[in-house]
Amino acid sequence: MRAAGLLYREDVRAADEEAVRAIVQASGFFSDEEVAIAAELVEERLLQGEESGYFFLFAEQAGEVAGYTCFGPIAGSVHSYDLYWIAVDNRLRHHGIGKELLFRSEVIIENQGGKRIYIETSARPQYEQTVAFYLACGYRQEAFLAEFYGPGDGKLIFVKALS
Repeated sequence: MRAAGLLYREDVRAADEEAVRAIVQASGFFSDEEVAIAAELVEERLLQGEESGYFFLFAEQAGEVAGYTCFGPIAGSVHSYDLYWIAVDNRLRHHGIGKELLFRSEVIIENQGGKRIYIETSARPQYEQTVAFYLACGYRQEAFLAEFYGPGDGKLIFVKALS
């Protein structure tokens, strides 16, 4: 089942900071510090524009943010990008919004000259569906860093080469 009536936009608006905070916090996956970081990236983009190095794609339904991605070029690389965030409103998860946001973000990245996308996530059992999502979207696990985030919480790094 797909969510109906979605609109996508790349422009960042002042209200997006609170929308991002609410979506990330409600997910139950992130610490208070991580929630604050997600909102701060919106603020940085609003203050610095593209010079911030953070790009966003928002999916909206009935004027409300349904999900978003945040990505940007990796400093010092020629054509590599990080996908920093992808999150969908809990009420709309499992409706294809995340997959569509990721696909559209890949197109934007490719249009900006990107050739490889890297995604980092936790290896905790809570993230099993997240890992399955990335694998289903054509990403491959490139690395595992044990104990990266804390005891029993390693980091998984995924990569996808764009055509």
